[in-house]
Order: sequence, then C-alpha cells, then structure tokens
Amino acid sequence: MTTTPETDVVCLGESMVTFLPSRPGPLADVPSFERTIGGAESNVACTLARAGHRARWVSRVGTDGFGDHLVRTIAAHGVDTTAVARDPERPTGIYFRTDGERATGAEPATGTEPATGTEPATGTEPAPVSEVVYYRAGSAASAMSPANVEPRAARAGHILHLTGITAALSADCLALLRTLTSARPAAAPGAHPGPLVSFDVNYRVGLWRTAPEPGGQVLGELAQHSDIVFVGEDEAAAAWGVTGGPDAVREALPEPAVLVVKQGSVGATAFVGESAGVFAPALRVDVVSPVGAGDAFAAGFLAGTLRGLPVRERLRHGHLSAAAVLTAAGDLAAPPPREAADRLVALDDAAWEALRLGRGWSAGTPPRTPPGARGPETANARGPRTANGKNPGAGQPGEGLYGGTQAEVDA
Repeated sequence: MTTTPETDVVCLGESMVTFLPSRPGPLADVPSFERTIGGAESNVACTLARAGHRARWVSRVGTDGFGDHLVRTIAAHGVDTTAVARDPERPTGIYFRTDGERATGAEPATGTEPATGTEPATGTEPAPVSEVVYYRAGSAASAMSPANVEPRAARAGHILHLTGITAALSADCLALLRTLTSARPAAAPGAHPGPLVSFDVNYRVGLWRTAPEPGGQVLGELAQHSDIVFVGEDEAAAAWGVTGGPDAVREALPEPAVLVVKQGSVGATAFVGESAGVFAPALRVDVVSPVGAGDAFAAGFLAGTLRGLPVRERLRHGHLSAAAVLTAAGDLAAPPPREAADRLVALDDAAWEALRLGRGWSAGTPPRTPPGARGPETANARGPRTANGKNPGAGQPGEGLYGGTQAEVDA
C-alpha cells in the first residue's frame, strides 16, 4: 500500500520578531513600536493553515523570549512547529520596518531608503519605499545546515516551500537549500515519493551584498532545480538581467514544471510545461501595507495546487490571498473562507476586473452580484483606473505589490 504524507506543505526558513512603527515616518522619528512576527516561509505556512491545509514550519530559533513568541504565535495559526529547533548559543533574529513599497533591484540611495526602480502610474507620485533594518547576523536560523535539519521533517509534505532569502543567510543555509532542491532521494516501493519543491526567488538586494556567492547565479541555480517557481518581473531583471515580460522570463528559465511570473499590480502569468502562459489580472485593493502580499500570493497559488485546480483559478486564489494582506496591517491576514473565495474565483472576467476590495474585506463583507455582471461581487466593487487603463492596485500606485526586491540594512 502506498503511503501518503500527513502534511500538505512544509515551509523551511527564518522567521523573525518584527517591530512595526506606532506612527508614520522615518525609523529615526518613531517613538515606539508594536511587536509582531515576519518571515516569508512562516507567512506562507500560516496562511495555508488558516485556509484549512496542514502546514509545518521548519526552522531554528534562540532559547530567548523572542523565540518563544515566534513559536507560540505561529503555532496559534494552526501550523505544526514540532520541527523547530532551539539554539542555546544564537539569538532569534529581529527587525524594524516602516510601511511602504519594496524596492526593485536598484542599488539603494543613501541611508536605508532605496530608489524604487519602478515607474508610477501616469499622473501619480511614486509609492513610498519601506525602510527596513534587520538584526539577524549570526541568528539561530542562519545556522541551519544539512547537518542539523532533519531531511525527513523537511520532505514530509506534498510540497516543500523554500525562498531565496534562506540561501543568502549563510553558506550553511545555502548548502541546505542545495541539498533539498538537487538531491532527490529515490522513494522505497510504496513510500511517499517526496514533495514537489516550491521556490520563491524573493530577491533581497541587501542580503546578497555579504553572501558567499553571487545572488543571481545562486537564485538561478535553485530555481532550475525546483518544480514550482515564483518570480517577479522586476526580480528577473535585477537578478538575471531578463527583461521583455513573462515570455522572456520563461525562455530564460524553462526547467521548472510550473513558473509563475508576478507582474506587480497588473497581475501574474503562469506557465505549465511547454504550454503558453495563462494570465490572471490582479485585483484593485485599498492598500494598507504591501508587506507580505507576495507570500500570501504564493500560499493562495499553492492552496489551489493542492486542490488540483486549473491554473487560472490557482492564480486568482493567489490574488485573493494577496488582497487580504494588502488590505490589513502587518505581514499576515486571514484569507477569505474557501467557499467565499471559490465564488469570487468563479466570476466572469468583467466581474473579476470590476472588483474593488476595501480594508478588512476578507473577514466579512458578503459578495453580491452587480448589474450586468455574472457571479458574485464584493460590496465596494468599483474603483479608478490609471490613465492608460491599467489597474493601479488601488490605494497607492506603482508595481511590485506581490513581490520584488527590497533594500535592507543588516546589523
């Protein structure tokens, strides 16, 4: 009898305690901060767990109070944290940030506020860029390696989700990711054949300045050895010099069975095998904070993958999960209930593009059907378009709402 895994998705990577400012402004002027959590992989795990999937987070944290807080908080979202190791010699990482958009691959300007590298919508001002300062050097998670991470724990699910952030933390972390993406052990007869490897490029300019190997080269290698890859157009340009849209990215990266190219507030295109790309436009949302939307998008797409949904529906579920985070403060937000999400995903194209999602929409406003459109719609459905007719992502202009590079300061 063939065995099946008890976990749907395993997410491996560092999570940190995050401090959010009590009021807008530069970090130097913020008088106090609110403690929360942040981490690309744990964000994906939490979103999947809240969507009803069995998720496990694999990592290392210190034996300090911040480590206690991380494990408790992530477990409270329904995530299995039994594979998180405690390191008595290294601390749990922390970081401070302001709300704002991520930068897109350009070298940062002076201080910690980089140039955005994106063109704003016609007639608008560029979105503010997030100021981020990390204190993660020498953290417990940066010591993850093939020697101290149990392979069976990492490979216990249908999908193993990784990101390029982990690869940049240390030579040991990079060795671990190479082991998990390249070395696929043959399964014994009747045993679980091993997970699909999902890899979010998540290019972080600041981390790679001190990394042991060039970021673009490493990220390309890891993506080539993965089964499902998420990458932003801006990331492909910054890391690999690839421009020309999703088709050009696919041409440069033909190896993954599934490639999802995120196109900022325009939408996303997914390629499966040798088939032509499938495009799904992004939703118009009233943005509260852009941070964490890319992780939520990946979680929504992976949730659709686990359910065996068509590619277009997977993309729409990704957009809905991202919209839930964009319209909430912090890196995490409850995704819409599955039944409500399925109704929205089933909208015809006109109704989908007419949606406008406001703050807290995923927690409550019941869908309704507007005149002239087939299917349900949220109550605040209509919103402005940019001068060229494109969806601006609402709330604030600019690209990169679902991912992109971010300039950082590491201490």
